[in-house]
Amino acid sequence: MRVMGVDPGLTRCGLSVIEGGVGRQVIALDVDVVRTPAEVALQQRLLTISDAVEHWLDTHHPDVLAIERVFSQQNVSTVMGTAQAGGVIALAAAKRGIDVHFHTPSEVKAAVTGNGGADKAQVTAMVTRILGLQAKPTPADAADALALAICHCWRAPMIARMAAAEAKAAEQRKKFKAKVKAAT
Repeated sequence: MRVMGVDPGLTRCGLSVIEGGVGRQVIALDVDVVRTPAEVALQQRLLTISDAVEHWLDTHHPDVLAIERVFSQQNVSTVMGTAQAGGVIALAAAKRGIDVHFHTPSEVKAAVTGNGGADKAQVTAMVTRILGLQAKPTPADAADALALAICHCWRAPMIARMAAAEAKAAEQRKKFKAKVKAAT
């Protein structure tokens, strides 16, 4: 499975692509950070991010995107910018029929470090170790994008099992309602 991990942000947007192998084996294929200056108009910043993401989607052909879910922060403008960047990215994937999954920061940290409260240094160190990189990915947005992709790769089998169970339960409810209706 090829996963594109995205750490959305207006100033720095981390992008990564990894390939998942057997078990928990993952290989880094590419990582970068798209930067947009704060003094540029919002729509232009979003366009820059959109263009970069569309290029990555067309170049790497990921099977799925893993995007960090916007989490409540003190700074409302930061949350809004992150949400807007994430929306532009999800839209680009949707246009291509690529599944998008959102993961919270604590889910990502727990997946790669075993601790949902891990700090950025711990996440970066574990990403470097998991991927067998020669150097730590920098800035932190690059490491976070890789961590998101790893998280999704490792959680994908569980996500698929949960979706199958939910579909089966929905089918069972439908059959039960039809049975009740026929009996009355």
